[in-house]
This record gives sequence, C-alpha cells and structure tokens, in this order.
Amino acid sequence: MSELYESLRDFYVYEEGGTILGTTALHIVWEDLAEVRSVAVVEDAGRKGIGSQLVQACIDEARELGLRRIFCLTYKPEFFAKHGFRLVDKSELPHKVWGDCIKCVKFPDCDENAMILDL
Repeated sequence: MSELYESLRDFYVYEEGGTILGTTALHIVWEDLAEVRSVAVVEDAGRKGIGSQLVQACIDEARELGLRRIFCLTYKPEFFAKHGFRLVDKSELPHKVWGDCIKCVKFPDCDENAMILDL
C-alpha cells in the first residue's frame, strides 16, 4: 500500500462514462530522466487510441518538466516505436532504474525490451 500511495500522483487515468478504461504513469527517475510505466487498457477498449493518448500525456508532461529522455520496459516495442521510442540495451539505463526491478519475480532474467525516447 505504501508504494501505491507514493506513486499515486504519477498516474493518468482514462475514464469514459464513469468507467476506467486505461491507465499509465510518468515516474521521474532523475533530473533528466523519467519512465513511462504501467500502461494498461481494458481489453474491450483496445485499438481505440486510449493507450496512445495516455502515453502522449506522459510525453507532454515530460517536455513541460524539461526532461531530456523517457524510457520504458515493455513487451510491446511496436506500440512504443509508434511514439518515437527506440530499442536500447538495458545496460544503457542508469543503475537507479533497477531499484524496482529487484522486487520483480523475473529479476535478474528480465525479458522486457528497454526503449528510450529523446525529447
């Protein structure tokens, strides 16, 4: 619960008619770096551009904050490529990024793709 409350203000929620259809978060990692995380859209609402609107909101906020780069760890690199992200080796990401990864059941054998968007 503590982690949820610490991250609550990071989240964008897409709501329609009182129903939550999608969510994502922009988590600031460092003075010039943030992560787009937890992109999720209800399955029945897929392919309607909701995920794209949520990711774009994160990109817009990162620009407003003067951040230089945004990264993501994803199983859907094609989706993020449409938004200008490019694949990178995970070793290019700062060590601070891996703080959350240590809690993951897949650590240290992560099979997600690391991607970066230079702003």
